[in-house]
Amino acid sequence: MGYVELESKIADRSARIGVIGLGYVGLPLAVEFADAGFPTLGFEIDRSKVDAILDKRSYILDVPGSDVDRLVSSGKLDATDDFARLADLDAICICVPTPLRKTKDPDISKIIEATERIVETLHSDTLVVLESTTYPGTTEEVILPRLTVGDHEVGKDLFVAFSPERVDPGNREYGLRNTPKVVGGLTPQCRALAAALYGSFVERVLEVSSASAAEMVKLLENTFRSVNIAMVNEIAIMCDKLGIDVWEVIDAAASKPFGFMPFYPGPGLGGHCIPVDPHYLSWKLKTLNYRARFIELASEINGEMPSYVVAKVGDALNRVKLPIHGSRILVLGVAYKGGTSDVRESPALDVIELLRSKGAEITYHDPFVPELTVGELRLESVELDMESVATFDCVVLVTDHKTWDMAAILEHSRILVDTRNATGSLGRSERLVRL
Repeated sequence: MGYVELESKIADRSARIGVIGLGYVGLPLAVEFADAGFPTLGFEIDRSKVDAILDKRSYILDVPGSDVDRLVSSGKLDATDDFARLADLDAICICVPTPLRKTKDPDISKIIEATERIVETLHSDTLVVLESTTYPGTTEEVILPRLTVGDHEVGKDLFVAFSPERVDPGNREYGLRNTPKVVGGLTPQCRALAAALYGSFVERVLEVSSASAAEMVKLLENTFRSVNIAMVNEIAIMCDKLGIDVWEVIDAAASKPFGFMPFYPGPGLGGHCIPVDPHYLSWKLKTLNYRARFIELASEINGEMPSYVVAKVGDALNRVKLPIHGSRILVLGVAYKGGTSDVRESPALDVIELLRSKGAEITYHDPFVPELTVGELRLESVELDMESVATFDCVVLVTDHKTWDMAAILEHSRILVDTRNATGSLGRSERLVRL
């Protein structure tokens, strides 16, 4: 078939698309491909997710169930745990997790597993795009050698590219369609086909010179955020010691129309990207005998924020002459960010564990997370009513969900520790402690 024929199949939406991994990245992507008119098949080892799709249900807040219902019913979207069906596809996107090991080294085992699954049924004229975040060089050094074990030649009958995912859970303004898509290929032909595929539904596709450059783009984006969040977290600690309201300072600085971009302090980093991705870059540079000092320092500062929050809780309880040990504490929000159910790397987990280690009795409420496992402890979200709020010794707001009546919560709290400035518009109160 070759490049021209595959390009034509992408153009007329007859190309059969596969998405490996149906999590926070893969499911939205599969839905967009299907909505653009492509026959789309999602692959997932978690059978419960496959069953949910086949039952026309969504398990991710950012993907409306009505969209899944419509696309499955129309035959455009399907899901399976049978990887032999990869043989039927023209283009495959890899959207699998890339966590860190305990040593903070990259764990790309899921990428390798997905690639080996593809190799088992790989045929000529296939486009393979890696979206999972990884270190520069992965596509060329890890993916390509495995895909070319046979007679396939990259740029001729096999096309390989990298396009970093830019999913922002809970963001109602920017989604896959209106967030520019960066694409880098192993050859110009690879890049062009990947750009054509994403250009079928993304408003703007930005082509870069190589897969490594595209891999580096993602790491720059999240390292930028990690470093700047660390800086403002340290500014918050400085302001606390100086008796200055850090939120007032940030708002005033943000009035400058040039040369300043506001970042905001919080209880620590969460999610699968910002706490993880910079370490991929740091690890890669270690192999080149270079120390990524900003990344290491930012990780240290951000990693200490849950302990700082617990210290603030201790100070707040001292106001009412109570120790942390034995105090009944309500944690508001356990997702890593407001408006999502994602608890991956959430600082709330560390805050809860630290408070428990000091003898506190922990209860939590999160409208998006009905159950939570912290270490060996399994918790269930409690109903939130003002009578129950008043029974706790301290309320700690860790996640800024917009569903809460903060004025009422503050009014009924014995003491409220706000790590997100969710009470910023309510003025000062003897019962309120802000980060």
